[in-house]
Amino acid sequence: MKITRNGTNPSRPGPAEYFTGTVRFDTPFETEAPARVSGLTVTFEPGARTAWHTHPYGQTLIVTAGVGWACTEGGTREEIRPGDVVWFSPDTRHWHGATDQTAMTHIAIAEARDGSRVTWEEHVSDEDYLRG
Repeated sequence: MKITRNGTNPSRPGPAEYFTGTVRFDTPFETEAPARVSGLTVTFEPGARTAWHTHPYGQTLIVTAGVGWACTEGGTREEIRPGDVVWFSPDTRHWHGATDQTAMTHIAIAEARDGSRVTWEEHVSDEDYLRG
């Protein structure tokens, strides 16, 4: 058994290469082989969001605070709230983040294939972000 105590890992900013706006990572976790799962708690300030991206085995989000938006390519932007669980199927191009007025925090969980959990693409434009 391994317990990682809350607050033992310092917060770190989400890299501008993959995020728009102010994003913070907290409480990362990673399992050991042969397990493939890892995750972290991510907080998005209003207007902040991920770039377009995919995950080889999909991604699960568990919203813990605030109000956010999530969208798949060609899909409708959906509002997400605390207690909501969002599943993006494998290799589905998507983005997620806070609304333009409200911060949002979620736990993000994904599995690695050949050491990679995510493929990052271009930033989400303001037009795509605000399109309901």
